[in-house]
Amino acid sequence: MTTSELAQGAAPESADDVIAPPYRLQPLLHDLVSTVMAPTSALSGPDGQIRAAGVQGLFHADSRALSQVSLLIDGVEPEAVSYAPAGPGRTRFVSLARHLGDRHPDPTVRLDRVREVGPSGMTETVEIASTASADVSATVTMELGCDFAPIEVVKSGGVAEPSAAVAAGPGELSWRSGAIRVVVTGEGAEADPGDPADHDGTADGAARLRWHVTLAPRTRVTLRWSVAIDDPAAVVVAPAGRAEWSAPQVVADDRRLTRLLHQSLDDLRSLRLTEAGAPGDVFLGAGVPWFLTLFGRDSLWAARMMLPLGTRLAGGTLRVLARRQGVRLDPGSGEAPGKIMHELRRHEFAVEGNNLRLPAAYYGTIDATPLWISLLHDAWRWGLPDREVAALLPNLEAALGWLGDHADPDGDGFVEYIDGSERGLANQGWKDSGDAVRFHDGTRAEPPIALAEVQGYAYEAARHAAALLEAFGRPGASRWRDHAAAMAERFRARFWVEGPQGRFPALALDGDKRPVDSLTSNIGHLLGTGILSAAEEAEVAGLLASPAMAEGFGLRTMSSGDGGFSPLSYHCGSIWPHDTAIVIAGLARAGHGAQAASLAEGLLAAGESFGYRLPELYAGDAREVVGRPVPYPAACRPQAWSAAAAVTIAHAALGLYPDVPEGRVTLRPLAGAPFGAVSVQGLQVAGAEVRVSVGADGRADITGLPSGMSVVGEV
Repeated sequence: MTTSELAQGAAPESADDVIAPPYRLQPLLHDLVSTVMAPTSALSGPDGQIRAAGVQGLFHADSRALSQVSLLIDGVEPEAVSYAPAGPGRTRFVSLARHLGDRHPDPTVRLDRVREVGPSGMTETVEIASTASADVSATVTMELGCDFAPIEVVKSGGVAEPSAAVAAGPGELSWRSGAIRVVVTGEGAEADPGDPADHDGTADGAARLRWHVTLAPRTRVTLRWSVAIDDPAAVVVAPAGRAEWSAPQVVADDRRLTRLLHQSLDDLRSLRLTEAGAPGDVFLGAGVPWFLTLFGRDSLWAARMMLPLGTRLAGGTLRVLARRQGVRLDPGSGEAPGKIMHELRRHEFAVEGNNLRLPAAYYGTIDATPLWISLLHDAWRWGLPDREVAALLPNLEAALGWLGDHADPDGDGFVEYIDGSERGLANQGWKDSGDAVRFHDGTRAEPPIALAEVQGYAYEAARHAAALLEAFGRPGASRWRDHAAAMAERFRARFWVEGPQGRFPALALDGDKRPVDSLTSNIGHLLGTGILSAAEEAEVAGLLASPAMAEGFGLRTMSSGDGGFSPLSYHCGSIWPHDTAIVIAGLARAGHGAQAASLAEGLLAAGESFGYRLPELYAGDAREVVGRPVPYPAACRPQAWSAAAAVTIAHAALGLYPDVPEGRVTLRPLAGAPFGAVSVQGLQVAGAEVRVSVGADGRADITGLPSGMSVVGEV
């Protein structure tokens, strides 16, 4: 077990796994405030201060541009009282300078600090207002530091040496590292470059911007400063124009749903990215701060969840990944012909202390390729234009080539993985921490690993591919339907196990083809794929709704009855909103609306607790333990697929399932209207704006469908 695994919540199996000091721990994130406009993000304390410690900083892509941004009034930090998001890329911080002004209990000098992050920099406006009875004079200082620390160094708890600033002109400071240049400008400020060599844990070596201000009674003064980042070698950049999805108008009796959607869509707008050489194709960066780049699985799932709001994001995501589809066999990067990549970085991603060294373009994922196929199919069903689908059919056929020729190296009929490089990810499904695949008794499974949900993805992808091939007059449809049917039979014969709570699919098969018999959320991803019969789906739905899996604020990743369970384990007991949302969607499509509604209510309650910005994950405690979800302290926030989960909840409530090529749409809302009346204007079907309303009595209505489309019976 590595230091990194211990830092992200992996439980040691024995005393030998406990690492003695000194060791570095991944810095914590749960109490930091993120302000994001990809590929730039600022992480600060709730007071707005960015301190030279941990993961705080202004980041640009995979590098930290500023490691310190501290506001002082007469050398004293103001006292924070509040902060709030102010739209995509904006946060307002409110604080007090109680050493100034009148000497009575009411504060008379207030600071409103509005931070606005853009794709290549940040601007702050500091408004100081006085209601004091006499003039107030003060010196306002912004202390700044820059270390250009790579994101992987920050993630591993490492420390980089601060860089020297240069005073480049009146009110201007700059830093440079290689091709990257950071320039800070303060309107009307004095600039002092300081000396990083004097830095001893205090602010003595910091660069400074300085203003001298005087406020008459009941007046205010506004100070502005900005940072610009020039990064000519960037791999991912900000796209131009508006978001690729609609801005829906949502009315719901359960106001938590509207609030969660509003904040989530703001966050998703701030995570939009494109490749530097292909600015027309937009995808979502996975999350802040560690994963603000292209991630195959994350970007695909987020685009799939966003389909009810349009197909443009799906089209861009598909094309970006198609351009980087594998063409050769390379054990070092995991690349194989037809395979969809896992992640894209500026340079090698090497985490100190755990032998993890991922190349800049890394393909160590077992599920991105079938997920790419299914996104293409689902986008087609939602109305992605035929010309865009047809242009991607060669990539579809290449992906099928990987599924048929490379996904099953030992020929047993199951899609499986093993890290051939010995320095990549040991686990290559969505639960990719080193201890994620455990037997019921808590012991780890040894590779090669065939995950349950990946067999479902592969089954679904084969059927989806067959539909596309047939519709576009390409050969191979019958072959892939037969392939899927054979997979389902093999899965039924080998994966089902008996546990304390009944019969269920195992998490995986290990290297000896033994079923890994823990009860996990992975099996919920099988719902709606077609690999299970209706009776089997009912068995899975019942187990997922049991207290062992669902007594918290969503669906646990592992049952509390399993030996590897820990509520703060990264993948063995925590709750991931996107994971719960995928299962909600599957339950809704399979007709298990009560279970879907119960899990959705858990996410809404969690959203309320987290200020409607759902994190990457949180603890899997039962509700009665604390009464609110406990943060997982190293969780990213915002995270694309966590934010997109809000769209999945609304979609499941409405039950809109279009098939544009067949000219029909099915409308099946959750029975009993569990969120009361819900109405959404601005859903997109084949480019048309559609409105779906579900009354408190559960009756649904739809308007705005494209000409020629009809509403039919249930799915």
